[in-house]
Amino acid sequence: MQYRRDKYGEPLSVLGFGCMRFTRKGNTLDLDKAEKEIMAAYEAGVNYFDTAYIYPGSEVLLGTVLARNGIREKVHIATKLPQYMISSLAGVEKYFKEELSRLQTDYVDYYLMHHLTDAAQWERLKHAGILQWIDEKKKSGAIRNIGFSYHGNTENFLKILADYEWDFCQIQYNYLDETAQAGRAGLQAAAARGIPVIIMEPLRGGKLVNGLPQEARKAFADSGRGWGPAEWGLRWLYDQPEVTVVLSGMNSLEMVAENVHTACEAEPHHLTEADFALLEKVKAYIHAGEKIGCTGCRYCMPCPKGVDIPGIFRCWNAMYTETKASGRTQFAQTVGLTKAPAFATQCVGCGKCEQHCPQSLPIREKLKEADRALRPLPYKIGINVVRAFMFRGSKKG
Repeated sequence: MQYRRDKYGEPLSVLGFGCMRFTRKGNTLDLDKAEKEIMAAYEAGVNYFDTAYIYPGSEVLLGTVLARNGIREKVHIATKLPQYMISSLAGVEKYFKEELSRLQTDYVDYYLMHHLTDAAQWERLKHAGILQWIDEKKKSGAIRNIGFSYHGNTENFLKILADYEWDFCQIQYNYLDETAQAGRAGLQAAAARGIPVIIMEPLRGGKLVNGLPQEARKAFADSGRGWGPAEWGLRWLYDQPEVTVVLSGMNSLEMVAENVHTACEAEPHHLTEADFALLEKVKAYIHAGEKIGCTGCRYCMPCPKGVDIPGIFRCWNAMYTETKASGRTQFAQTVGLTKAPAFATQCVGCGKCEQHCPQSLPIREKLKEADRALRPLPYKIGINVVRAFMFRGSKKG
């Protein structure tokens, strides 16, 4: 196993165990099966285990496995505050104590503000007194490192990143999402500040393995490298020295063995120009099913009315290259749940975006189509309800 260091020099395994996708046995998690997988990863050198309050049964299972195998002190636990469920420090304390109990521990190595999508959420937490709470927990040793996980756009990521002396952060990042969410720009900004970056969704929840077009699968198979789709995805990440840990939701011993093998071999800057060219070809096959040829170059931005044009088009395309539900979920996270509205309905038809688009896309017309697809009535109502809850009590702006 290879290791990269955190902000304070602690070695972290480049492969982290994501604890969201344990196998279920009826209505509960399969403890015995998960224990075998966790211990196989541990024995192979994995020392970073990532869970969260809202992963059903996950914290309890992880705490049970670590305790009964006597390895709690030999690994790093990462778990998360469900910040979207709290409105006061009393709530923060309540959830944190419950997490410690579930995990059978008196400290958390890496604690995250979970699922931030906008800087306004972090501002709300600060208004509630979170900074003092964090300071007290770090001084007492109950929290060793503080960070945040993120699903919004790059602009808001950079705001949150620069607003506090974070110990680490966690972002969704893979070869298909290079310019989405925090993206490569966010990864490099964090690295420039000396902040370790933990990667989630390295394979888009398996979509870059099981959901690939046949042409993409054949391109990988014909490459001569002998790497499967999962290994290609992980190697693309490990090639970047700014990446600290890559999480994988491993739920089979075969998956553990395959990912460990990759984590032992792949080093920074090991991919060749031919490898990158192949990945571009694979991305082209994936994008072939898209609704609009937006490259995400952002020449159309900023929109004078705040419309997130590339973000909307990326999610619209995802409805057809992945699933409708996936595209709509991505839209809710990165466009719908930002404090400053960024919806297509804000477009006034000024046409400035089309004047700057290198692809000469009919942006104004396509925004209307995209909005109808991404926000059918149930989704529109749902997004509005969640927005009202998330940004309750925050100042307008």
